[in-house]
Amino acid sequence: MATVSLPTEIQPRVPQGAFKNEPFTDFKAPENFRKMHEALELVRGQLGREYRLIIGGHRVTTEGKIRSLDPSRPSQVVGVHQKAGAEHAEQAMQAALRAFEFWSRTLVSERTSLLLAAAEIIRKRKFEFCAWLTYEVGKNWAEADADVGETIDFLEFYAREALRLAEAKTPIQLAGEKNELIYIPLGVGAVIPPWNFPFAIMAGMTAAAIVTGNTVVLKPSSDSPTIAAKFVEVLEEAGMPGGVVNFCPGSGAAFGNAIVEHPKTRFIVFTGSKPVGLEIHERAAKAQPGQIWIKRTILEMGGKDSIVVCADAEVDTAVEGVVASAFGFSGQKCSACSRAIVEASIYDAFVEKLRERVEKLTVGDPVANHNLGPVVNKAALDSILGYIETGKKEGRLVAGGNAIETEAGGYFLEPTVFADIAPDAVIAQEEIFGPVLAVIKVENFKEGLKVANNSEYGLTGAVYTSDRERLDLARQEFHVGNLYLNRKCTGAMVGAHPFGGFNMSGTDSKAGGPDYLLLFTQAKSVAEKL
Repeated sequence: MATVSLPTEIQPRVPQGAFKNEPFTDFKAPENFRKMHEALELVRGQLGREYRLIIGGHRVTTEGKIRSLDPSRPSQVVGVHQKAGAEHAEQAMQAALRAFEFWSRTLVSERTSLLLAAAEIIRKRKFEFCAWLTYEVGKNWAEADADVGETIDFLEFYAREALRLAEAKTPIQLAGEKNELIYIPLGVGAVIPPWNFPFAIMAGMTAAAIVTGNTVVLKPSSDSPTIAAKFVEVLEEAGMPGGVVNFCPGSGAAFGNAIVEHPKTRFIVFTGSKPVGLEIHERAAKAQPGQIWIKRTILEMGGKDSIVVCADAEVDTAVEGVVASAFGFSGQKCSACSRAIVEASIYDAFVEKLRERVEKLTVGDPVANHNLGPVVNKAALDSILGYIETGKKEGRLVAGGNAIETEAGGYFLEPTVFADIAPDAVIAQEEIFGPVLAVIKVENFKEGLKVANNSEYGLTGAVYTSDRERLDLARQEFHVGNLYLNRKCTGAMVGAHPFGGFNMSGTDSKAGGPDYLLLFTQAKSVAEKL
């Protein structure tokens, strides 16, 4: 491809060594504790600022607004954002199409330099971005740090993967020919990320799209647009030309549907609920007038994840894994354990130890770094409370079960455990997306696997056992995209645990893996007779 002069200079960078995951921050270290408090104070002074749409590099103001609120104190506005409508979808598409003309022809080394520069900026300001996540979606310090670290990992990993993909070769060179396999970008993509990993998933999907030469219309969640705005600012600081990423918060019904259905949209990458994902898939499947391709959908849609605890497991270790998986970030993860499936011979002991462990968890303002912070908004609170009432009819309440009222009106819930739940109960089948765990008794491991597989989802799962035959059987029969043996079922690491699920959990896209960038490209085979 010809070299194109870019509107903004991107400083050349090359990856430094092999990929390594960003280390977790030890907040017990006095220096890190101090830096986090300083970052929280810094960000607190910036709360309530207004952000504009960014279309083709230009700032745009709209009449309608989106207000991002702190779920710990909903009267506190984190950021005021413009509300993109259907008319802005066309503007964003045209800007992205214009940018695609030069960005798709830009050397891969320049595109990877952009990601590496962005990673370095975020790394230097890690505590600040952690603080934004604490205020905007209620993450405690460790959860925020993991989100920021994963963002850096995606940028670093996809930069290296793009360079590897650019060196791809055909398996065979025919005599008398020069045979090439070139991975070229698709076009303009719609990136629609969730609120629960509003930095890492949003940045990862965006980075994968642009490093492969595509341009993007980014529609962040209305619950977390501020961190997305901060990421686009980072890309601009790193040298991203206007139009490569167009920042457009807006409603799903107006802006979201318009960009999904647009005939020039080439692909949609989405993480969120099953109903919304299926609707996007259906809308994308219908060819529009003037559309000359089949739109590609890359979908991650949730889970109903199980941890199977065998009779030979170390019970205390299994309890720790279940608690961490079920209640980290108040259960607001598609990978969260929402079902503990326990063999009968240790069931009572497990439930009692689980109750004792859960009672030690603290709930409160994530600025003060409690184990559990708030759920994301009032609608989520009401929905989860509805499931808790259902759980009281379907099983035995072991722990929690109540909302926690605060002076600031935050959306807090006790970590809640129900025992003696039937495998087909409502709370054992429907995704709750909150701090609610169902414990199910089974007679043996094979029954446990059967129960684990009885969901329409297939995202994550785990097994605790010391029996090698059971571990091998789980490898074969536990039908999830991410299986963990003798460890918790959350916390996928970029590179080590390519992430994506089966069945109604999505299209098994395997984010953070060696195949992910292929989803944003099309392969062109070129044969030249010599």
